Amino acid sequence: MCQCGLKTKLFLIAIALAGCQSTQKLSQIDRFALVNRHNVVVEAPDTLASLSVGNGDFAFTADITGLQTFYTEYERGVTLGTQSNWGWHTFPNTANYTEMESAKYWDYRGRQVPYWQQPPGDGRDAKAANYFRENPQRLQLGVIRLLLKKADGTEVKLADIEKPRQELNIWEGRISSTFSVEGRPVRVEVFCHQQKDLVSARINSPLIASGQLKVEWIFPYAVPVNTHSGSDFASPDKHQSVLRSTGDRSAKILRTLDNDHYQVNIQWEGDGQLAETEKHHFVLSSNSGNTITFSCLFSPQDQPDKLPTFAETEKNNLESWKTFWETSGVVDFSKCTDPRAKELERRFVLSQYLTKIQNSGSLPPQETGLVYNSWYGKAHLEMHWWHTAHFADWNHPEIVDKQLEWYHRIYPKALETAQMQGFKGVRWPKMVGPDGANSPSSVGNYLIWQQPHLIYMAEQLYRSKQSDGVLNKYKDLVFATAEFMADFAVPDSSGETYHLLPPLIPAQEHWERSTTIDPPFELAYWHWALGVAQLWRERLNMPKDPLWENVRVKMAAPVQKDSVYLGIANAPDSYTNPKNMTDHPMVLGTVGMLPIWDKVDPEIMRNTLKLIMQKWDWATTWGWDYPMVAMCATRLNEPELALEALLKEVQKNTYLKNGHNYQSPRLRIYLPGNGGFLKAIALMCAGWDGCTTENPGFPKDGNWNVKWEGLKRLP
Repeated sequence: MCQCGLKTKLFLIAIALAGCQSTQKLSQIDRFALVNRHNVVVEAPDTLASLSVGNGDFAFTADITGLQTFYTEYERGVTLGTQSNWGWHTFPNTANYTEMESAKYWDYRGRQVPYWQQPPGDGRDAKAANYFRENPQRLQLGVIRLLLKKADGTEVKLADIEKPRQELNIWEGRISSTFSVEGRPVRVEVFCHQQKDLVSARINSPLIASGQLKVEWIFPYAVPVNTHSGSDFASPDKHQSVLRSTGDRSAKILRTLDNDHYQVNIQWEGDGQLAETEKHHFVLSSNSGNTITFSCLFSPQDQPDKLPTFAETEKNNLESWKTFWETSGVVDFSKCTDPRAKELERRFVLSQYLTKIQNSGSLPPQETGLVYNSWYGKAHLEMHWWHTAHFADWNHPEIVDKQLEWYHRIYPKALETAQMQGFKGVRWPKMVGPDGANSPSSVGNYLIWQQPHLIYMAEQLYRSKQSDGVLNKYKDLVFATAEFMADFAVPDSSGETYHLLPPLIPAQEHWERSTTIDPPFELAYWHWALGVAQLWRERLNMPKDPLWENVRVKMAAPVQKDSVYLGIANAPDSYTNPKNMTDHPMVLGTVGMLPIWDKVDPEIMRNTLKLIMQKWDWATTWGWDYPMVAMCATRLNEPELALEALLKEVQKNTYLKNGHNYQSPRLRIYLPGNGGFLKAIALMCAGWDGCTTENPGFPKDGNWNVKWEGLKRLP
């Protein structure tokens, strides 16, 4: 290229960048140093500090030894799980329950509309509801542990572990663990293959040669309990584990639980053998040397006998994780002098790692990822936004694409639900297993705020790729969603205003389903999503849908009283009744999760934000509420309030050593908090359409020299 041509090209690039206000210039951040300064180091047994490796569809969580040696001791901490997106179990329906047995009918615009809920008592209707809530439940696929013995032959206890040091290398996806038993060292390295549901480990110790260290596999039965590890080790006669030799250094274990099956392929190096020691217990021992190296693949169907070796799995991780970190958005807080900056950086790095290994698979995730079961292991689709929408903001739209494909699979069920209730389009479920069947619930089935999530994330994909391929792939889902939303809204007698009417429960769930009218966030989300659906029609050279446009333009405005927005339209005591100052302060999502609607007054929302910050019962909130409030404050140009919310000192905003968002003894981890944190940081750095402020979520007091790369601005 001639010199003048080069100058012209550079000039045009400069103009293009100048026209994109609030776009951070590439700062050449040292990504390797940034990520590695937040590697997790654990130097004492801590049941809340267990570490995981995974690939988004499968994860393996280890204790201080690097495997799942003390799975019982960690039961009430961050449980030592081995879970996947394909591993589910269903108890036989011996009573022949049907979903309709739990239906309650509501009058809606003159017709009887069924909702599947949990009836009180223990009658057949309640038992039917419980059956479909409990089934299917996600499986714990098996325990892989060190079988450690002392010199006297007794088994090593957690208190016997000496000088432990464990490190999660986030850049590599490697857990390295060292410790001693009676003064004799043990070293364990563990990886999860990034394309296969496979754990690979290398163990070095003189205890191997003396016969004091072996590797044991233990397989449990399933558990139909809402929040539970998912393992029943006390019912050995209810399931089968059959060992099949496949070669000198490999074997298969065939698993059967009622009508569900999977298999476990194990391959090892060196002179060793795998033997069944008791029902559902299998032990790998070495006949010589100080090393045991194995790979273990979990699979729903038969797989080739040859597995990736430890060295191959290590290489796979080094390459895959390097690519992930080099293509992700990153934020460097190292030049900030505000003492809060270091914790923000730690949380964002660990949240990226955790959402990658727990949330990036082919299904919407459960709230506790692939570690232990909450809600029987099922996903909650109103949480799908919080789990997944950040990936596109952090330059990984391919993960959003992978999960949205699942909506094509469940489209027939969502269509059936809408038709059964007399609505047009599709009504997406709330609490679901892999087949998309809605679970009976007296709360969940009345929620509506999950409906527009599909449109939001599909629009993210289009913004990321600007591709007609995205439009054509998801147009049917987007349009069917919009069709339901437009049909669900009810015009008043004049036809000039559309309302959201009962039965419904808004995202702030404490409101009564039979009387709730016009929750403000849902009104704004209906307006915004219908507008996006119309934009998709325009991009496809289709005319606007007249009903959608009528509903969009005429959606009722949020109701305010005394210059603050109410939690729902018919709640004049929103902020004088302490009961209403609990749960999610969802009114703030109206501005934050969404751009400012022209029917929302920013000053009234600012008053609402400040009142909520002062008076809300924060102990009743949840992990994603803090980033939601931070996003509202950011859009209202209140960066100090954004930071205050994002780092609020309250139990449910706790981020453990391993990066997990702790909620309570029941929910020791809560991944919507991690995803929400990433969503908020993206907004605080990159801004949104029309934003003209650099790093709008951070004060301009000289203490916040925030640098970032690869983030995408939000709508």
